[in-house]
Amino acid sequence: MKELEQRILRDGRNLGGGILKVDGFINHQVDPALMDACGREFARLFASVHATKVLTAEISGIAPALTTAFHLGLPVVYARKTKPITMPDQVFLTLAPSHTKGRMVELIVSPEYLANGERVLIIDDFLASGQTILGLVRLAEASGSQIVGIGALVEKSFEGGRAALEALGVPVESLACITKMEEGKIEFRKAEN
Repeated sequence: MKELEQRILRDGRNLGGGILKVDGFINHQVDPALMDACGREFARLFASVHATKVLTAEISGIAPALTTAFHLGLPVVYARKTKPITMPDQVFLTLAPSHTKGRMVELIVSPEYLANGERVLIIDDFLASGQTILGLVRLAEASGSQIVGIGALVEKSFEGGRAALEALGVPVESLACITKMEEGKIEFRKAEN
């Protein structure tokens, strides 16, 4: 998606070590118009999968998941990283490594909101190693739900996560695919003609 790529080039920063700083428009301060455009594009890409829920991880996945769900007319469930006292004792829980936090994080979903038989579309901000998204897959599968698609705003293809996700046999889409982040530069996959 050209609009997202241009915004990354203009306002994103390559911090080295595979870290892309986009917190001025995606995951700290959010540009609602950009997120709406991204959600509309995901809704178009995943219209045929007939999802019943959109699943993401807090906090950075919430904005794109919400706008996608809005355009699809679906509810959003987000995996929490800490269990509030309002959540039931029995929950779906998994661990996933966080690249930016440098440690394992919990992903927790209440069975009240992710039930057996749901058709789950996962939307997140980044696809890098794929470990957070695979954690979301484990949560959905533990609930008896079926994954029907996976979308990420930004993919860092050089980290190899796509291969692990494609093994699931569902559509995997990214709106901006970065192929290289070296010497402070950001290079995107060339558009197919």
